Amino acid sequence: MGSPCAVHLYLNSSEPKALVVDQVIAEVVRLERKYSRYRDDSIASAINRAANDGEPIQVDEETSLLLDYANTLFCESDGLFDITSGVLRRAWNFKCNVIPEQRQLDALLPLVGWNNVEWQQSCLRFSVPGMELDFGGYVKEYAADCAAAVAHRLGVRHGLVELGGDVRVIGPHLDGRPWRVGVRHPRLPEAVLAEVSVLQGAVASSGDYERAIVHNGKRYGHILDPRTGWPVSGLVAVTVLADHCLLAGTACTLAMLNGEHGPAWLDQLGVKWLAMNQKGEVLGNL
Repeated sequence: MGSPCAVHLYLNSSEPKALVVDQVIAEVVRLERKYSRYRDDSIASAINRAANDGEPIQVDEETSLLLDYANTLFCESDGLFDITSGVLRRAWNFKCNVIPEQRQLDALLPLVGWNNVEWQQSCLRFSVPGMELDFGGYVKEYAADCAAAVAHRLGVRHGLVELGGDVRVIGPHLDGRPWRVGVRHPRLPEAVLAEVSVLQGAVASSGDYERAIVHNGKRYGHILDPRTGWPVSGLVAVTVLADHCLLAGTACTLAMLNGEHGPAWLDQLGVKWLAMNQKGEVLGNL
């Protein structure tokens, strides 16, 4: 998943500990291998090869469900959540600390647009050669949910799965205490902005603190507006509590994409949330 991951499980003495832990970890590894754009043998790479060749491609049921979810988010967000926008990373390299030129973004923006993808009954077809799909915006959160489901199926009732800071709680501590999850301060390394108590459900966060370029005193975060190719502004960090990590994570991303309107959008969504805006103000209902 490209970031630190952890699994905390309370196991009964009768449970084969190694088997349970191995299967939970195997589920995360399975999804990373399946949807990583860095692996030639992943479904993500197969889809992108088909897109480049202008050929249709059939996908399996699990991938279909993920694409249906992405399609729903695209439609409900008026195009803000767009899994074709990953192609913009060709211009944005956050390791090199170089701001791309507008002409570079202009050359890539015609390749962005889920509405240019024909998606029907497990078949994908791309109308513009060179387009790509990137599952990286929500597969980590989906994997946390799936790994927690594997643990629950094996009899685990107390524990959590954490993938890159996003947490899916299986159940409280053995004595009934909730898990205490720290929310990272987006501007003070090693500092905690808040602490939330979680018995069940999920906590996910997003912001401009992990990957960003600071140029001439301005911070450019890694969450890009698919309409312009430039980083979003308005909020610097968002944390959401929800029943599932997939919902919490995508709600965070959509709030960031909505910029200054993100807080109102989260309120109408009806979830528990916390955010910091560019003025340093802490907002939310947590």
